[in-house]
Amino acid sequence: MKIAILSREARSYSTQRLVQAATAQGHRPRVYDTLKFSIEIAAGGPDLYYRGKQLGALDGVIPRIGSSVTYFGTAVVRQFEQMGTFCLNSALAITNSRDKLKALQVLSKHDIGIPPTTFVKDRDDVMPAIERVGGAPVIIKVLEGTQGVGVILADSMRVAAAIVETLHSAKQNVLIQKFVAESKGRDIRALVVGDQVVAAMRRVAQKDEFRSNVHQGGSTEKVTLSAEFERTAVRAVQILGLRVAGVDMLEGANGPQVMEVNSSPGLEGIETITRIDVAGAMIDYLSTHINFPDMDLRQRLTAWKGYGVAEIYVGKKSGLATQTIASSGLLEQDIAVLELKSLKGTVVPNPKPTRELSIGDRLLCFGKLEAMRTFTAPRKRRKLRKLPKAEIDQATGPQKADPAR
Repeated sequence: MKIAILSREARSYSTQRLVQAATAQGHRPRVYDTLKFSIEIAAGGPDLYYRGKQLGALDGVIPRIGSSVTYFGTAVVRQFEQMGTFCLNSALAITNSRDKLKALQVLSKHDIGIPPTTFVKDRDDVMPAIERVGGAPVIIKVLEGTQGVGVILADSMRVAAAIVETLHSAKQNVLIQKFVAESKGRDIRALVVGDQVVAAMRRVAQKDEFRSNVHQGGSTEKVTLSAEFERTAVRAVQILGLRVAGVDMLEGANGPQVMEVNSSPGLEGIETITRIDVAGAMIDYLSTHINFPDMDLRQRLTAWKGYGVAEIYVGKKSGLATQTIASSGLLEQDIAVLELKSLKGTVVPNPKPTRELSIGDRLLCFGKLEAMRTFTAPRKRRKLRKLPKAEIDQATGPQKADPAR
């Protein structure tokens, strides 16, 4: 197979290892400088040129998109996708993971441990925000920072507020995050390929340093992850839509706390300490999926009018609890259950009709959307607070009338 490795650092350890691993498996790899592509856009004929010449046919692409070229790099990956070439990580997934705020927002909807985090822009909101995450000490992160750069530990409320104000004045977007003291300057890097963790290491910060990144002088050691840490790493990667990624987690008192998901993880540190052929695992996964790629179920199954994919929650008022799939009425209404996820997190693909449903189960279904709505309990609306007259008067008193009125 012809495999393209998109990288601006052809001589880096990670790029060279991917070339070696691909060659060892009988493939024909080639490193392409991401910025040397030209994207040609025409109706019905997306195309790519490399160094001024039209690109030949490729079987697969491994994106190694650095943070400094995210916009153009993901545009190149997106073009490969439009041309029907399998990419190890999609452009959308790379974008989602590269934006630290967006990644945490997406993960926060799911049962994934993350440190309490806040994002503010107004100066008056800074101190209340710090208090909401538990007060000082706090971690302040620049959204565009990498390899531990732009990560600051503030020991007091006033210092934290001053740092945030200074960074805001420099046009920097920052996150304020609870300092997980029990991690003691250590974190876990788990490298996920597909649906499994293929290698993991613990990074330990130098004395008097809280950042454990190797680029900040931290040391590494091999570690065997618990099932909880493995499950968290894999789920974080899948939620963000990635296929290969490095997941950085803190060892919190309440279990793993995801700090960051890296779509282009370095391989040198983790391969050196674990002696595991991570590059080989990536190439093996790529070659397996080139001829059998994942597909977007929602896009493929919504082509028929009135049909679609939806999730049905088995609640107390749904009428589904204690019923089997066969007796629930779903099949009679042309609703197929593709996957069942229990309250404990167990996932059952294509469950049998004899499967009994329990409260808390979530059913991924395909069928008539109108029929599926009858099994969905209406959402509770949040009660609106009535504003006291004094509060209204205070807001409208000395100000000018709204010109829109």
